[in-house]
Amino acid sequence: MTIKMLQSLMIGSKVNDILLFLSVVETGSFVAAGKLFGLSRSTAGKAIARLEDGYGARLLNRSTRALDMTEEGKRLYKHGLAIRDAIAATDDSIASHSGIPRGLLRITAPDAIGRRLLLPTVRRYLETWPETQIEMSLSDRVDNIIEKGFDLAIRIGVSAPDQGFIARTLLRDEAVLCASPAYFEERGRPLNVEQLTRHNLLQFASRSERQGWHLQDEDGSWVRALGQVRLRLDSAEAVRAMALDGFGIALLPQLLVGSDITEGRLEKILPRLDHGQVPILALSPHRRLLEPRVRRFIDMLPEDLRNRRAD
Repeated sequence: MTIKMLQSLMIGSKVNDILLFLSVVETGSFVAAGKLFGLSRSTAGKAIARLEDGYGARLLNRSTRALDMTEEGKRLYKHGLAIRDAIAATDDSIASHSGIPRGLLRITAPDAIGRRLLLPTVRRYLETWPETQIEMSLSDRVDNIIEKGFDLAIRIGVSAPDQGFIARTLLRDEAVLCASPAYFEERGRPLNVEQLTRHNLLQFASRSERQGWHLQDEDGSWVRALGQVRLRLDSAEAVRAMALDGFGIALLPQLLVGSDITEGRLEKILPRLDHGQVPILALSPHRRLLEPRVRRFIDMLPEDLRNRRAD
C-alpha cells in the first residue's frame, strides 16, 4: 500500500470521526449517535478519543448528566458543520439535474406556526417525495440555526435576518387586536388607542426582544399602544391561549386567530386602525446551491399558507 493510499484512508477515517462527533453533540449521547451510524457506544467513544488524541485537546466534558463541548470542541463542531454541508452539497449537486428531493430535512419553527400551519405541508411533502425524511423542532426560541444543524427555519416577524442566510418571505399576514367575549363583558370594549391603557395587554417576549405595539391611526400617524402588561410569554400559542381564556387583549397574526374570530371565540377591536403586517419568512443557511429537499419544501409553503389563511 502506497503512502498516498494510507493518507487517503486516514483522511476518510478522520472525516467519519468528525461526522460522528457532530452526531454525539447533537444527540447528547454516544449511544444515540452510534446507532445513527450503525455503531456501538464503545466504537463511538473510541472515535471521539481518536480525535482528541489527534488534536491533543479534550473536545467534550463528560458527566453522568450531560456532554458539554470545550472551546476546542466548539471550534471542531463549527468546522465539522462545514464539512457535512460540503458533502451534502456535493451529493445534491451531482443529483440536482433531476431536482428530486432526497435525504433528511431538518426544520425549526415557532410552536404555534409549526403545529397549526406547517404540519399539513410536512405531510404533503413526505407523501410527494418518498425518499425524504423530516426532523422538526417546534420552539419559539430562536436558536443559532447553523450551529444546531438546521436546513430551514420558519420565523415570524423577522424583517432583517442575520447575514449568512437566504431569506424568502412566504407571506405577509395581517396583525389582529383581539380578545374573548368574556373579557369584553368584564372589562368593556376599548373604542380608541387611549382606552387601551385601562386594559390587560398580552405580549410576546423572548430573551432577545420584547413585543411593542405600534398602530397607525386613520390620519396616517403611528401611535404606541400603552396598557397594563402583566403577562409576557415566549410562545405565540400561549398568548393565544390566554386571550381565549379571557385574561387580556392580544396582537397576533390573522393566520393564528382567524378561525377563532370566525367562530366567535375571539373578537376584533379597533378595526379602523392599521395594526401592521407580520412577515413570515423561510431562512436557510447561505449556500451556493439550495438543495432540492429544501427548495421543494419552501416552494410548497406560500400556497399552503394562503389557503389556510382563507379557510
